[in-house]
Amino acid sequence: MTTTLTLIQPDDWHIHLRDGDALATTVPHAAGSFNRVICMPNLVPPVKTTEQAIAYRERILDALMASDLAQARKDAFDPRMVLYLTDHTTSDDIRAAVASGVVSAVKLYPAGATTNSADGVTDIKGRYSVFETMQEIGLPLLVHGEVTHSDIDIFDREKRFLDDVLSDIISHFPSLKVVCEHITTSDAADFVLAQADNVAATITPQHLLFNRNHLLVGGVKPHYYCLPILKRQSHQQRLLQVATSGNPKFFLGTDSAPHATHTKESACGCAGCYSAVHALPLYAAAFEQMNALDKLENFASVFGANFYGLPVNTSTITLIKQAQTIPTSYTYLGDKTLTPLLAGTDIDWQVVSQ
Repeated sequence: MTTTLTLIQPDDWHIHLRDGDALATTVPHAAGSFNRVICMPNLVPPVKTTEQAIAYRERILDALMASDLAQARKDAFDPRMVLYLTDHTTSDDIRAAVASGVVSAVKLYPAGATTNSADGVTDIKGRYSVFETMQEIGLPLLVHGEVTHSDIDIFDREKRFLDDVLSDIISHFPSLKVVCEHITTSDAADFVLAQADNVAATITPQHLLFNRNHLLVGGVKPHYYCLPILKRQSHQQRLLQVATSGNPKFFLGTDSAPHATHTKESACGCAGCYSAVHALPLYAAAFEQMNALDKLENFASVFGANFYGLPVNTSTITLIKQAQTIPTSYTYLGDKTLTPLLAGTDIDWQVVSQ
């Protein structure tokens, strides 16, 4: 039985760090496990331009330097920026982003699909000139894959997006690099498998470990609430299969998304699971469940880097199979708290060194 697991240092290809005072909490948590992190741009206001992306990256690095990890991680932690695609994004914006060397991707949020997505795209076909430029220069399109029509059941919105929207984008731009972010269904897994190698997907720890029963049975549990929402157990099992299959189309993206506790535990709780600190132990638990711990390193540390055309990290991180209790909360935004996924419960793995 495996009791020690040493991996190439992983990257998180989908994380929310937020901004301002939140960075004092989220940046050290992310830097504790990951080298490169793809930072989602749905701030208030969103990161729409290269200048805003550069400024945001500087704020993230300032937060790292103000933390206890400053000396250990200052040369290793590499926040990668993403532009928020809007109805007004131009091809010139894309070229400027690539020229900066700071922006690694563009994020498509259908307007109203998730947290801070009000500025998202309302006319996807109107963005085709932007997609053409991205295809030409090799900049990936990261997709929050849900339609937002009020008449479409929330559990069906991912499949409808694949069928009605993404299939059309890919047919028009067959060489465009696309990441289907935080996929949640067997439909999405099979869709990605059916595409060429330029189409990939990230998978979160919550969608590997939980299904909608965890969210709803015995009362609504707000800290399991995320978007896209947890689906049936059969979808969870399919995600486990593809994540642990060794297929390079699937790689790690936590979608760790902080919200102050009082905004999660409210009459209209925010969507998002906060997992940054314990993401690697959670992934280890999922892969161990499938007798596939030998597949975790490629999923966490190799496949994403290869897809983005970046070198694989040379440092390592070690986990041991030893129980730890996840804290009930962290200090957040100065005088508030942040409740992590599985707060107060024991998990079987923990990070011991990097």
